[in-house]
Amino acid sequence: MLNFLKIFFSDFFYLIYPEVCLNCGKHLSVSEEYICLECLYKLPLTNFHEEKDNYLEQIFNEKCKIENATSYVFFEKKSIIRKLIHKLKYNGKKEIGLIIGKQMGLHLSNSKNFSCIDLIIPIPLHKKREKTRGYNQSEWIGKGISKSMNKKMNVNSVLRSVNTETQTKKNKEEREKNVKGIFKIKNAKELENKHILLIDDVITTGSTMIECVNTISKLKNIKISVATVAVAVKF
Repeated sequence: MLNFLKIFFSDFFYLIYPEVCLNCGKHLSVSEEYICLECLYKLPLTNFHEEKDNYLEQIFNEKCKIENATSYVFFEKKSIIRKLIHKLKYNGKKEIGLIIGKQMGLHLSNSKNFSCIDLIIPIPLHKKREKTRGYNQSEWIGKGISKSMNKKMNVNSVLRSVNTETQTKKNKEEREKNVKGIFKIKNAKELENKHILLIDDVITTGSTMIECVNTISKLKNIKISVATVAVAVKF
């Protein structure tokens, strides 16, 4: 009886205050969260998590040492993911990070390359930028991945100590120079002897992620894998 009433009032509330997909604007079903299944189905998946020595891993291993690398989808100019990430970063829709992170986590949980992760660390924002935005979008992605993979997330051991200029209009060389030495390690003992999964939203040149990998790599007996929501088609 209680379960019936719960379903009844849930459906009744939905009829009065229907939620809509953050991408297409269609009404969501009771089983959908923030993004409809149709839009999720249309995402251009990379499937890099199933492919060892994939394109992304090769790029990273030229400048840092990682175990595995993947991006959930390709970042194309007119793709759904571009619209969603813009809303995630600039329109306060942090829930997008959570739901996409959950979907990513399901894929990673079923991958032999990523199932041995010990700890999830989102790429940190500088305190000033996080205060302005209200949250770290990568942390919300990490929350979703953490939930699906049943792995702990750590947001206190890697810090962004320099408030850099935006990378948006910089070329590859300028981006690398802009992020040099911006990360610091706090509580190194919490990271030593672990396989860490670094999380971010989009990889364009990879300079920020590479700098973070190289900073963490100095710790004792550390393994690092990386995962992002999207990767630029021309990396």
